[in-house]
Amino acid sequence: MPSQITPRELKQRLDRGDDLIVLDVREAEELALARLVGAVHIPMGEIAGRLHEIDSDAEIVVVCHHGVRSAQVASLLAQRAFVRVVNLTGGIDAWSQTVDPTVPRY
Repeated sequence: MPSQITPRELKQRLDRGDDLIVLDVREAEELALARLVGAVHIPMGEIAGRLHEIDSDAEIVVVCHHGVRSAQVASLLAQRAFVRVVNLTGGIDAWSQTVDPTVPRY
């Protein structure tokens, strides 16, 4: 099971300027509804074929709608030798509720 980070913890880390990659694994239609500025978008179904686009040495925070798909992707990345991978607990929905209410909920 991958490590978890809360939306508030992620916000603090982003505000500090920590060097990390926010990887959004939702579908393009979902991204059109609500997005995290600066996130890298690779849909869950494309991850296996696009691993070469992700820095395996970077710290990666994986994001989806509620945290279920992102947990699966985080587990996959950990199995593929990505050593610093965490899942955003509650996904972008929790981000909207606890950090930034301007991000639409859907």
